[in-house]
Amino acid sequence: MTPVAHRLAALLDDHFPGGLPVRLRAWDGSEAGPPDAPVVVLRTRRALRRLLWQPGELGLAQAYIAGELEVEGDLADALSGVWRAVRDGGPAPAAPGPRQLAALAVTALRLGALGPRPPAPGAPQARLRGALHSTGRDRAAISHHYDLSNDWYALLLDETMAYSCGYWRRPDDPSYGPADAQRDKLELICRKLGLFPGARLLDIGCGWGSLSLYAAREFKAHVTAVTLSREQHDHVAARVAREGLGELVDVQRRHYRDITEAHHDAVCAVEMGEHVGDAQYPAFAARLHTLLRPGGRLLVQQMSRGAGARGGGAFIESYIAPDMHMRPLGETVGLLESAGLEVRSVESLREHYVRTIAAWQHTLETRWAEFVALAGEPTARVWRLYMAGSGLAFRERRMGVDQILAVRPTPDGEAAMPPTPFDWYAPGGRG
Repeated sequence: MTPVAHRLAALLDDHFPGGLPVRLRAWDGSEAGPPDAPVVVLRTRRALRRLLWQPGELGLAQAYIAGELEVEGDLADALSGVWRAVRDGGPAPAAPGPRQLAALAVTALRLGALGPRPPAPGAPQARLRGALHSTGRDRAAISHHYDLSNDWYALLLDETMAYSCGYWRRPDDPSYGPADAQRDKLELICRKLGLFPGARLLDIGCGWGSLSLYAAREFKAHVTAVTLSREQHDHVAARVAREGLGELVDVQRRHYRDITEAHHDAVCAVEMGEHVGDAQYPAFAARLHTLLRPGGRLLVQQMSRGAGARGGGAFIESYIAPDMHMRPLGETVGLLESAGLEVRSVESLREHYVRTIAAWQHTLETRWAEFVALAGEPTARVWRLYMAGSGLAFRERRMGVDQILAVRPTPDGEAAMPPTPFDWYAPGGRG
C-alpha cells in the first residue's frame, strides 16, 4: 500500500506549480517532500477530514489550532515557503478547486479519513451580527480581540502596555528592549504633535492608555482617551487613578462617531484606523478634521497592505480582527487630504514592526505555559500562528505601518509647523 505521505504529496504537487514547499509526515510515520524543507506533521486523519469540510486557509488554520497539524522547526519559515511557492509559481487558487477536492475526497476515503464535520478547535471565533461597522458590530469586533483579558495582554506586552509598533532607536544595543522602543515611540508621537502643557489631546482608540498617560505625565497635556473596549477602559481608568493623573486624563468608552467636542490641539489614532472600514474611512477622515482646531495636528499610525497583497484572510477575520480593513498607504494619504487635512510627514516603521512582533513572539514562546493556563492551548496556538504570519508579512513587504502627520490648516493656509523636523529626533530635544 502506498504510504499516506506519498499519496498526499502527489495531490499537493498539483496545487503548487513549483513543487511541494514543505515536507510531509503523516500519522503512519511516512514522509514525502523536499528533505531540507520545514516538516508539516499530520498527526491524525481528522486533519485531512477537516480540510474536506473547510478547504483552504481556514481549514488549515483550524487543524493547526486543534493540534491535528503541527509544524516542526520555525513556523514562519514554513509559512514563508508556502507563500513563495504560490507567488513564484504564478496564479494559484486560494483553496482547492473541484478537481482537487474530488481527488482529496477519494484519497480520504481510501485512508479512512471520511466522517462527520470535526468540532471547532476550541478557540473563540468571531460571530458578528448587524450592519457592517454599525456601532454595535464595531463594539463586538473590538471586544473579540481586545477583551481577551487584561492579564493576557499584560503577560504578552511590556510594562508600557503599548500594543502597537515600537520605535527601535538602538536596536543593536543589548540593554535596549521592547519597553524602551515603546517609550521612544510615545515620545516621538508627542513631539510630532507638538504637545505642550495644557494642550488638548484626543486619543482615539487609546488601547491600554500608554500614549494618553505618557502625554499627560511627560508633557502635561489634557487628554481625552477613547476606547470601545470595556477591558481597556477599566484598565486605563485604574492606571489614571493609580498615577494620580485624574485631572489630566478623561477616559471614555464610546465610538469615535459619538465624539462631538472640537477644537483639540492634537488628535491621534494609533493603529485604530484599520478598524474603521473601507466605506467609512472618508467620513472618519472628515471627523478628524472637524475635531481639530485650525492649526491643530493629527498623527495617524496605521498599518497598510502592499499594492499586490490582498490583506486580511479567513483566519484573521475569524480569529483575530474581524471587519478590519487595510489599504495601500497612498490611498490613506489621499483620503486624509480629501478631508481638508494637509499631510506634512510620512514615516515608515515597517522594519520596526518586524522587531516588535519578534519581541512579542519571544515572550509568547518563553512563557508558553502561562499563556496556556490563562486562555487554553487552542487560543495560545491562534496567537502563535497570528504572530508568525504577521511578522512574516511585514518582513516580506506584504504589510507596512506608517506614521502620518497631518495638520488642519487655518483659513489663511497657515500650518503652524516647525521649519524642520530636527527636534522630533534630536536626543533630549522637544520642539
